[in-house]
Amino acid sequence: MDSLQKLKRHLRRGQVYRRSDLERWSNAVDRHLKHLVADGTLRKMSQGVYYYPKETVFGAAPPDEANLVRTFLKDDEFLITSPNSYNALEIGTTQLYNKRVVYNHKRHGEFELGGRKFFFHMKPKFPKKVTLEFLLVDLINNLDTLAEDKTAVLSKAREKAAKLDSAKLRRTVAAYGGAKAKKVFFPILEEQHA
Repeated sequence: MDSLQKLKRHLRRGQVYRRSDLERWSNAVDRHLKHLVADGTLRKMSQGVYYYPKETVFGAAPPDEANLVRTFLKDDEFLITSPNSYNALEIGTTQLYNKRVVYNHKRHGEFELGGRKFFFHMKPKFPKKVTLEFLLVDLINNLDTLAEDKTAVLSKAREKAAKLDSAKLRRTVAAYGGAKAKKVFFPILEEQHA
């Protein structure tokens, strides 16, 4: 068995690989990568990041976003979200955005991975998963970037804040809220606490 075949044996469909991941199985990784991309075995996602497509009845499936971001960052500490998630709050945000936001500790900027744009934002803290409280705080943190009527959204966000668990919202605002979110929510929370 030649060295290219040995490398292929280690590849798993649906997985995303960094060039450095493949070095342990190849004595000529760049030549092998060039060959594997040329023959369609691997797809190049970005500089040094490759995907071994999983085949479905509809053709090759795109890589899982979390797997793609995890491999790109070489880290599990991130949160993927989108301005579309704000629609779950039911406060009048209805725009659809073709934007994926990745909160993380390592990268900042816009990166194209597998034909999709991701906006990486370095943050000191972010939750492991999205909650309604986090979405509400994040919405206010990013209000100026949204296409909606900001005054109407702000008014409905205040109404929503009054309906959420005040202890959870207080902790979320304290942990993840910027100056604007604190200014919006702390008076509401103080009023509820009084």
